[in-house]
Amino acid sequence: MDGSKRRDGSGSDFLVLRLGEVPQGERTAWLTGRIRESIGDGVLGTGDRLPASRTLAAELGVSRGVVTEAYQRLVDEGHVVGRGRGGTVVVSRPVSAPASGPVPTPDSAAGIFDDLGADDVVDRLRAVPARIDLSPGVPDLTAFPRAAWLRAEREVLGARSASDLGYGDPRGAPALRRAVSRWVARNRGISVDPDDILVVAGAAQAFFLLAHVLREGGTTRVGMEEPGSFGARQQLRRLGLDPVPVPVDADGLRVDDLRTSGVRAVMTTPAHQFPTGVVLGGARRRELTAWVEEGGLVLEDDYDAEHRYDRAPVPALRATLGDGVAYVGSVSKLLAPALRTGWLVAPRSLRSSLVRLKRDVDLGNPVLAQLVLAHLMESGALERQLRALRTRHRNRRDAMVAALGERLPDATVRGAAAGLHLVVTLPDGIDDTLVARAALERGVKLHPLSLHRQLPGAPGLVMGYAAHPPGVVTEGIGLVADSIEGVLDKT
Repeated sequence: MDGSKRRDGSGSDFLVLRLGEVPQGERTAWLTGRIRESIGDGVLGTGDRLPASRTLAAELGVSRGVVTEAYQRLVDEGHVVGRGRGGTVVVSRPVSAPASGPVPTPDSAAGIFDDLGADDVVDRLRAVPARIDLSPGVPDLTAFPRAAWLRAEREVLGARSASDLGYGDPRGAPALRRAVSRWVARNRGISVDPDDILVVAGAAQAFFLLAHVLREGGTTRVGMEEPGSFGARQQLRRLGLDPVPVPVDADGLRVDDLRTSGVRAVMTTPAHQFPTGVVLGGARRRELTAWVEEGGLVLEDDYDAEHRYDRAPVPALRATLGDGVAYVGSVSKLLAPALRTGWLVAPRSLRSSLVRLKRDVDLGNPVLAQLVLAHLMESGALERQLRALRTRHRNRRDAMVAALGERLPDATVRGAAAGLHLVVTLPDGIDDTLVARAALERGVKLHPLSLHRQLPGAPGLVMGYAAHPPGVVTEGIGLVADSIEGVLDKT
């Protein structure tokens, strides 16, 4: 039954669904999104049954195929399962906050912000329990497509012979390298041969391998965006390289400062700079092209480029600068950090050294997981996962922006057009580490912007929104605002 034949205002009592002006070609995505949001927000709990597809289709005035496809997408994402005559049942467990009230901060966290230069400060902060975790870089782990992964595992195992269960190629399984080459071509504009891809245990291992090879080649200093990722900076230091701060402004990395620094390699996050969220502008890209042509090397961390909401996509630097870029991507923000799977496309001059080192380190990533991921990429399941995440993350982003507008109307919010986190500036003179400590005492975990600085700069907060449903995000921002007010009252 087509919706145009129904009277205006038709809909279902289930979730108070109203089709409204949703175009016919977008009805499946709309219905999937509405049910997914209700699961994430706790409106639908584990064990709740969805209406029969025929019943819901009749109430909404749509074809049954719209509802069955929406249900199947939710099955693929791991949110629901079909139980035959038992119906379609919610099985995912939404992230929810316990009863209100601050969680006592453990003694081990009492001085966690006292020394932001400590090598283990991020590890210690990550280990501290908090009722609401607004740490940047934390994806929505409840969105992992369990059913699709299990189905892919069964298909992969059923199609493989015993000989496929050996150590494999240290560069990575050919099937995954082919899938990655297609993925980065479609989503990041990069044309690369599968043989030029090195599968790694996440972005951290990619930069570990690059740092070792560069150091062996005589490199001692690497440019680092300022502000820039504390974790990446500390990793370079542990590997014997000196991270040289290169300022970032509203157009991204300042290439004029890069030139005056004298470094011949720079680590950058051009698609969504961490932590400020700015995009490397066109003029800066042209300046960086000239710097590369003069012998510079760009280490491109494309850590969350696929997550964009309010702006057009920007191509990876590797797509335009070619062999002057060592490109790093991963599925940590698309699926889960626990998979420890990423890829490195390096300049030709470095590849043999990188492969040799990768072989010495671990003989290559686990093959079965690579084959399952390749299946998800080639089947379109990962594309569907990305579309679902964009909708979910946009809603959570909107909740954080709205809460900031209400509770901190004078604050400047940056980085909202893409990614999984926002940066909020604080009044001059306030200590952002005191705000972070006060927030942690109220049960909210976040990063002070000063954690990601090497040089003095304006105070701020770096807050992720992906891990919690909108209601919890809103509550968290309220507690952060209370923390800021408390610190201001004491100054």
